[in-house]
Amino acid sequence: MGTSMIQQIGFILGVLGQFLVSAATAMDMWGLQDRSFSVVTSVYTYSGLWKSCVENSSGMTQCRPYFTILGLPIMLQAVRALMIVGIVLGAIGCLIAIFALKCLKMGNMEDNVKATMTLTSGVMFLLAGVCGIAGVSVFANLIVSSFRFTTYADSGYGGVLGGLGGSLTPRYTFGTALFVGWIGGAVLVVGGVMMCIACRGMIPSEKKRQGYGMAYKAASQHTTVYKDDAKPRLAYDESFRAQSMNGRHSNQQYV
Repeated sequence: MGTSMIQQIGFILGVLGQFLVSAATAMDMWGLQDRSFSVVTSVYTYSGLWKSCVENSSGMTQCRPYFTILGLPIMLQAVRALMIVGIVLGAIGCLIAIFALKCLKMGNMEDNVKATMTLTSGVMFLLAGVCGIAGVSVFANLIVSSFRFTTYADSGYGGVLGGLGGSLTPRYTFGTALFVGWIGGAVLVVGGVMMCIACRGMIPSEKKRQGYGMAYKAASQHTTVYKDDAKPRLAYDESFRAQSMNGRHSNQQYV
């Protein structure tokens, strides 16, 4: 009962983590414009993996997708690849985990086959979680690097006095999608670990039951055969001796 419960919890966490990673990949708020030093705060920009958007204080938003692939930075393309690989691995893990659940009877599927499928889905969840966390972390590193090395442009005093006579180049900070991706990747990792633990608890119990059943049957068969062979021989010998003794006494009395 405990193994089945751990397996179900791992499956639920895997599905939840897969949903969060997929949602983070589709979101546009990976990088938000930092408005702490901006004079105009009514308009701000934010960007994601697939497009960049501009929003004003009235709620109007205009987005422009990235029409090119070769013109994008290499690290952004790497983040895309990691997130897509994580989504694919998570989807395969969810599909395998559905057929591996102990509460579902799939024909004559044995428990050792379900244990192997549970382990496979757990490994898929772990790899998907690692890919999601790695992709979000790489993008966060890009934001931190650009935030630190952004300087004041056209400043009359070399940027020492915070932009007097000049303007500040827009800087970006962490968006909502980064936190959603981190949480989704962590949930996937936890779900994968629980699926692996469930697989470890399924195999030894089945082997132990089979071993005890075979030993008990073998002992019962030998004892019953030995007792059945011994009793008839003793009864037959005693009856034969008793008849021979009675015959001798009757002959002596007749003479």
